Amino acid sequence: MKKFSSFVLILSLLWSCTPTSSESEANSAKAADNSKPSLSEYHDSEGRSDEVSGGVQMIPISTPSGEFNVWTKRVGNNPTKKVLLVHGGPGATHEYFEVFDSYFPEEGIQYYYYDQLGSKYSDQPSDTALWNIPRFVEEVEQVRKALGLNKDNFYLLGHSWGGILGIEYALKYQQNMKGLIISNMMSSIPAYVKYAEEKLAPGLPADALQEIRDLEAAGDYTSPRYLELVETHYYPKHVLRMPLEEWPEPITRSLGNLNFDIYLMMQGPSEFGVVGDATLKYWDRTEDLAKINIPTLSVGAEYDTMDPSYMEMMAGKLPNGKYHYCPNGAHWAMYDDADNYFTGVIDFINEVDGGK
Repeated sequence: MKKFSSFVLILSLLWSCTPTSSESEANSAKAADNSKPSLSEYHDSEGRSDEVSGGVQMIPISTPSGEFNVWTKRVGNNPTKKVLLVHGGPGATHEYFEVFDSYFPEEGIQYYYYDQLGSKYSDQPSDTALWNIPRFVEEVEQVRKALGLNKDNFYLLGHSWGGILGIEYALKYQQNMKGLIISNMMSSIPAYVKYAEEKLAPGLPADALQEIRDLEAAGDYTSPRYLELVETHYYPKHVLRMPLEEWPEPITRSLGNLNFDIYLMMQGPSEFGVVGDATLKYWDRTEDLAKINIPTLSVGAEYDTMDPSYMEMMAGKLPNGKYHYCPNGAHWAMYDDADNYFTGVIDFINEVDGGK
């Protein structure tokens, strides 16, 4: 009888220590919240080297052409979620990422704005030998080290050309990363050009398309008329689905600060495919995606300059890949399909952070 009483006592103690379903849910929620700093923790800059600069840090970069400085700006604190925003172009600026201010802070995600070498807020050397993929990859690695990012916290979000750079960086340095986000970029420039020519170009007004083709045949890619036609008829349909006069100020400011020399050399004169002798014209890493083992999100949009079905295919080739689709977005889906875009990006970061 005494043994039985002891057994009952043990059971009652175990029962009292076993959480109910509601308690389990509360504990799970509490654990999830541990990865999201409090408001005061998120905005705390006390004692940081960038405290008096508002998060801005100029990072020295070593290149074959000498030493230069690139501009970065930290927003927030989170020990396990640090996102480096890598802009497009090449030669654009961090400025068009400013929409992230409306989404990342409330999720407690730390992020870094970053102007690549040659862009507005960073040094702008004139040596064209600097504008190549391997040199940019080494720049990102130096930035990573200077910011103290590592495999336990470092996410790289590369948009457009930044997606190319993200893929190339991961192929060499994925051991230093926690996750990769390839935003609105196909892994093949030839496939991108084919999509623009065969799928998107026929949707332009016939007379405008004919004039564009005539100017291209004449090699007159940089004429004001060529750029006017592309910007008037192509950009509001496939780059940002708003009337040009309504484009958000961070977009127009970033475009106004574009280093066109770098852009022209590597991408060509516009987003209407890669033309002429632009150096990215034959870039293709599709068959190398299988080498990227870290969690990777591919983001595509219905009206993008990039083929959304191709970006979905990319996710299938990535061993740990996932695809997020923005049904209302174009190339800058973070603006014209913002809620969808950020839901996918934030959910991906949280899932990787939670080890799901």
